[in-house]
Amino acid sequence: MSQLYSHIRKQLTTLFDEHEASAIAFILLEDASGLSRTDVLMGRDDLLGEEEKVKLNNMVQRVLKHEPIQYVTGKTLFAELNIHVAPGVLIPRPETEELVDLACSRLKALSTPKVLDIGTGSGCIALGIKNHIPNAEVHACDISDKALQIAKDNAKRLNLDVQFHQIDILAPDIANNKLNNFDAIISNPPYICNEEKKEMDKNVLENEPHTALFVPDNDPLLFYKAITEKAIVLLKEKGILAFEINRRFGCEIKELMEQHGFTNTEIIKDQFCNNRIVIGNYEKKHNC
Repeated sequence: MSQLYSHIRKQLTTLFDEHEASAIAFILLEDASGLSRTDVLMGRDDLLGEEEKVKLNNMVQRVLKHEPIQYVTGKTLFAELNIHVAPGVLIPRPETEELVDLACSRLKALSTPKVLDIGTGSGCIALGIKNHIPNAEVHACDISDKALQIAKDNAKRLNLDVQFHQIDILAPDIANNKLNNFDAIISNPPYICNEEKKEMDKNVLENEPHTALFVPDNDPLLFYKAITEKAIVLLKEKGILAFEINRRFGCEIKELMEQHGFTNTEIIKDQFCNNRIVIGNYEKKHNC
């Protein structure tokens, strides 16, 4: 085993267990030098030039200061796509991939589904859907200038056609003549209560945008209420509304959707057996 790899791994074990420290060491070496895991195991990382070693050391120091590895490398794999991420956007989680997979499975029977991703951040949900359903007309919105720029850059780099809009979903009116008649609205809105901060990792609290994470303790369904109220105007008959949720509030969000005319509502567990998705179809009320 190379001395450089062993040195990096030893440093990282001050924060991580042996397995995670080893995995992160391999990721950093590959990103800094282009060396594969096999190259490292064969000791080729000991031949790195001075410039590469400086870059590598800077990356290691950032990780040791609790910066997420995804921000250090500037990317993460999501729904088979390399998504660029930076401190202005939330780092996509595996649970959100499950939301994308579910949405795509419900939409694949439609020839040209029209989809809206609310609170797009890095664009991962919208881009994941567009990648899996190329004929879909995909729109995405966010309030953040920085997030929208990152999302647009991701779309351009990945050559995926998504239309982006700057919108405050909490505003009373989101008038936009392109935002109507959707087959599906998908959203992973802020849903962590402030009181839950004490349970969270330091690298999340100190680096990821709080506006994309937290809601007031006294109004945990703030975004779900706003999105559901607007969804009944923006969706087609039988249109899908699908949320990623705080596992504590599955029943409340399901009830909220049903109160607004959604049927076939389901609470779906994620791979960790936590309530994580609520989905339903909108039934428009027809006058007799």
